[in-house]
Amino acid sequence: MSLSIRNQIPGTVVAITSGEAMATVKVGLAGGRHITAAITLEAVGELGLAEGSRVRALVKSTEVALATAPVTGISIRNQIPGTVAAVRVGRAMASVRVSVEGGELTAAITREAVEELGLTSGSDVVALIKATEIALAAA
Repeated sequence: MSLSIRNQIPGTVVAITSGEAMATVKVGLAGGRHITAAITLEAVGELGLAEGSRVRALVKSTEVALATAPVTGISIRNQIPGTVAAVRVGRAMASVRVSVEGGELTAAITREAVEELGLTSGSDVVALIKATEIALAAA
């Protein structure tokens, strides 16, 4: 299946915590970092997820925010450090490619954000992704 979602990160399920209707799924990435996805219990069952399952974490580039340092006092669990690999700036929006352990992420952010954060190739950043914005696909 082809998808327009450019952020497709391979990993392995390391833990599943089930709730009433939703579950959090902790996914181990290359390099030892983890991310957490919040998905429905129905999806956990349909995908046949269990510890050790190979998955791809899918994140739209519009759901990736960037910071110039780790952020405290925030509910966003997924904070992935990286380095800006490339910046393409348009009149209103920009596409920022970020090299992270085990791969690359793309963030679609405003031109003003790029300017205010001073983002250029080589800048250190932290990609911020809410757990509810991560979808999982069986690998």
